[in-house]
Amino acid sequence: MDLGLDGSVALVTASSKGLGRATALQLAQEGARVVICARNVDALARTRDEIAARGGTVLALPADLASPDTAQGLVDATMVRFGRLDILIGNAGGPPPGEFLALDESAWEQAIQLTLMSFVRLCYAAIPVLTQSDHGSILACTSLSVKQPLPNLVLSNSLRMGVTGLVKSLADELAPSGTRVNAICPGWTLTDRVEHLLADRATRGGTSVQAEGRAITAAIPLGCMGTPEEFARVATFLVSPAASYVTGVSLLVDGGMYRGVM
Repeated sequence: MDLGLDGSVALVTASSKGLGRATALQLAQEGARVVICARNVDALARTRDEIAARGGTVLALPADLASPDTAQGLVDATMVRFGRLDILIGNAGGPPPGEFLALDESAWEQAIQLTLMSFVRLCYAAIPVLTQSDHGSILACTSLSVKQPLPNLVLSNSLRMGVTGLVKSLADELAPSGTRVNAICPGWTLTDRVEHLLADRATRGGTSVQAEGRAITAAIPLGCMGTPEEFARVATFLVSPAASYVTGVSLLVDGGMYRGVM
């Protein structure tokens, strides 16, 4: 299937590794020109070089999504380089694990800036140009936790629901312009973030990372954790013109772990 992405411009945040990196690589493979960003300059450069080595067109921008000025700067730099923006994929590192009483207000404030407000600011910056595209698309990377809260992840459970509410609202507001807004909800996927969460579970439970991984995998009908590449293929489809009649959805990529019907 031709996804219709050739020549499109996509901004993918937090894209030096993990889900963001895999998605940027997949978009470039489909012919999109990609703008990537991350705080880690060395990792960002490696991803930039990998995309370029595969024949992709890429702009790499060091950025901290928790900073209020970052979003507008990313969009402005994209417009200077490419003169257009068709796709925004809002991705950010997850907030730290912890139960409610183990976290103070400063932890909430930091998580709000990273998880919720970074996406809010990206939308403010990007929507005026996305609505000028003939296939504008916004995709928020959230989590299985918006469908089924996960233990010891109260920050993620709470704040990603706010992102989901914004996605649903914007899907309605932007539909007349033809701009689509969706969310993608990864389950347990083999990334550095998941390795950190497994280590935290092992420490709290007095077990091992391997044992925690086996316990989680046992609850996944497909019998394994996902890979970033599996996530990226779904994300790339959702933002592409091939998904032109899909908006306002939160699509699970979780191997069937969520058993609910809604």
